[in-house]
Amino acid sequence: MSKNQDTEVRWGILGVGNVCEVKSAPAMNLIPNSKIAAVMRRSEEKVKDYADRHGISKWYTSANDLINDPEVNAIYIATPPNAHLELAKLAASAGKPVYVEKPMARTHAECLEMIKVCEQANVPLYIAYYRRELPHFLKIKELINQGILGEIRTVHINLKQKLDASLITKVETNWRVDPEMAGGGYFFDLASHQLDLLDFFFGKITHATGFASNQAKTYEAEDIVTGSFVFESGILGSGNWCFTTSENAEIDQTIIYGSKGKITYETFGKGEFTLETDENGIEKFSFDLPKHIQQPLIKTIVGDLLGTETCQSTGISGARANWVMDQLVKERVF
Repeated sequence: MSKNQDTEVRWGILGVGNVCEVKSAPAMNLIPNSKIAAVMRRSEEKVKDYADRHGISKWYTSANDLINDPEVNAIYIATPPNAHLELAKLAASAGKPVYVEKPMARTHAECLEMIKVCEQANVPLYIAYYRRELPHFLKIKELINQGILGEIRTVHINLKQKLDASLITKVETNWRVDPEMAGGGYFFDLASHQLDLLDFFFGKITHATGFASNQAKTYEAEDIVTGSFVFESGILGSGNWCFTTSENAEIDQTIIYGSKGKITYETFGKGEFTLETDENGIEKFSFDLPKHIQQPLIKTIVGDLLGTETCQSTGISGARANWVMDQLVKERVF
């Protein structure tokens, strides 16, 4: 479907794995004028099990068959990143809008190719950076826009996670640490959310540089990244990501510093953040998060396709996160 040419979005889902159990797919049947028409997975046993458990009557083991199903008019690509470009091309060639899991692709170059094929086919391209529509992050953006923090000076990301001991035996089946499938390691999986969120708050990052290393040698991908970046607006930022720390060193913290105060939040935690200003001291904010965490974003996609809303997470914005990650890992000191 093209925008505004239908009254209902009928989703076909490629790759009904873990993300489709609670986070995303169930929401598609809860949003008005939206439903799941068909699902696909290469394993017949697994796709049939998913379809049976979720009350979906039609399933496939072939991506082509699902994409070309006339009942399906929008495609959700929920596979690992290595398949995103190929599947986006197939969906675009069939004239069907594309919703892609994050990170958008393995590299910025692949992202640009996805944008190109969708533009040539005149089909919309959306990316699953759903934090742009979560209530606590919308509130943070509102406070920034209101000038509560004064002029924004700098932002710092600090993400540390302990080494998952199970990776020693499961690394071959964990696509998130396989650069051929994911583009990199957990940095690509998690930092993509963080960098896209900063793009949502402050706009485009125009300069970025960093260092990446593999310290623990548990898997092939980088396990530590440090870097700095500059926004088009002149705000400076930095980040430190390490996935091999001890348990007591684990942290998920981003701090936005302004001339009048600061905001501290977790990207992957509860719907909470802390505002501290010179004028009012410390204020804590807390919001309930939806059971199906992607539902608010998917609602805007459905609305965008039907002409009633605008989605803020597109291929253009999603590609920018990949560009920054590419820059931050370019200097490898393995």
